[in-house]
Amino acid sequence: MRVAQLVAPHCFELTEAPRPEAGPGEVLVRVRSVGVCGSDLHNFSVGAVGDQPAQFPMVLGHEPAGEVVRCGPGVTGFEPGDRVLLEPAIYCYHCEFCLAGRHNVCRNLRFLSQPGDPGFFRDWVVLPAHNVLPLPENLSFEEGTLFEPLAVVLHSMKFAAVQFGETVAVFGAGPIGLLTIAALKLAGAARVWAVEPVAARRELALKVGADAAIDPATANPREVLRSETRGRGVDLAIDCATRGSSLNDCLHVTRNAGRVVVTGIPYEPVVTLDFHVMRRKELGFYNVRRSNHESEAAVGLLRDKPELFRPLLTHVLPLEQVQRGFELLEAYADGVGKLIIELG
Repeated sequence: MRVAQLVAPHCFELTEAPRPEAGPGEVLVRVRSVGVCGSDLHNFSVGAVGDQPAQFPMVLGHEPAGEVVRCGPGVTGFEPGDRVLLEPAIYCYHCEFCLAGRHNVCRNLRFLSQPGDPGFFRDWVVLPAHNVLPLPENLSFEEGTLFEPLAVVLHSMKFAAVQFGETVAVFGAGPIGLLTIAALKLAGAARVWAVEPVAARRELALKVGADAAIDPATANPREVLRSETRGRGVDLAIDCATRGSSLNDCLHVTRNAGRVVVTGIPYEPVVTLDFHVMRRKELGFYNVRRSNHESEAAVGLLRDKPELFRPLLTHVLPLEQVQRGFELLEAYADGVGKLIIELG
C-alpha cells in the first residue's frame, strides 16, 4: 500500500508498505479521504507540536473517512463496503481518567498521527471496531472528515458555556476557527467577531456566521472590540490561532469575569501570558485537549446541516500531491480553507 511519510520538516516521501490485516475485534478500512489539521502543519513546518518533537519518519493525518474492507473475528455491526468515519484516538479504558469518563486525557492514550502511532496518510488501516462510526448517507467522504475537528469544537463549547445573547471574539479563522464560529451561532451567540489576517478566511468566516471580521494587520483588535462593546469587552474569547499576540489579545478583549477558551496549539514550547490582566478580571481560562465523547454529536450535526459546513472544504488533492498541499497551507495560498487529501 501507499504511505506518505514526513521524513523531515517540509519533506514528504511516498513509500510502500504491506497491507495490515484485521485481528479479533478489529476492522480493516480502506482510507478514502483525510482532512489536514493544524497540528499536522506544525509537524511539517517546525518538526514539533508545541513541546512534543516529531520523530521522523512519521505518518500524519487524523481526520479520516473510508470504507470497510474486512471485519476481524468477533466484530458485528459492520459489513464490507460500509462507508465509515474513523476515530483516531485509542484509549486504554482502565486508567483513572478513562474510568472517570475523561478519555481525552487517558494516561495511556494513543493518537494515530503522533510519534510512534502512524496516522491515516496510507491506503489501509486497522482499527478497533469501537473506533469506527457509520458515515451518514447524505455526506461524502470529504464532508465526513470534518467530524473529528468538529468534535473538538463541540468539546470546546462545554468550556465556552455560551448563553443566548452573548458576544464572542474568535481569533483565527482556519478550519477550527470556522467550525467554532458556526457552533457559536448555533448555540445562540448574538454577535461573533472573527479576527483573521488572511482575506479569504475572513470571507469564509462571514459565510459560516460571523457578524464581523477584523483584519489585525490593519486594525488593532483590542481597540476595535473595546470600541464596539463600549468599553465593556466581549463575554467570551476563543483563541483558535495561538499565533503572535492572539493569546494575550483574548485576555484584554474579554469583560470582567468573562471566559477565555484556548483551542489552538501554540507553536512555541513556552508562552507568555499577561497574567495580571487575567487576575484583575478574574477570567475563567480553559484549554482544550481534543474531544471527549462528542464524535456522535458532531456526526449528527454534519448530517443535519451539511450546507453550513461545506464552504470550509476548499481544496482536494491526491495523496501524490501531499507535499504541494502542505506548502499551500503553510503559505495560506489560493484561498485555502480546509484541505482534504484524497486516497481514491
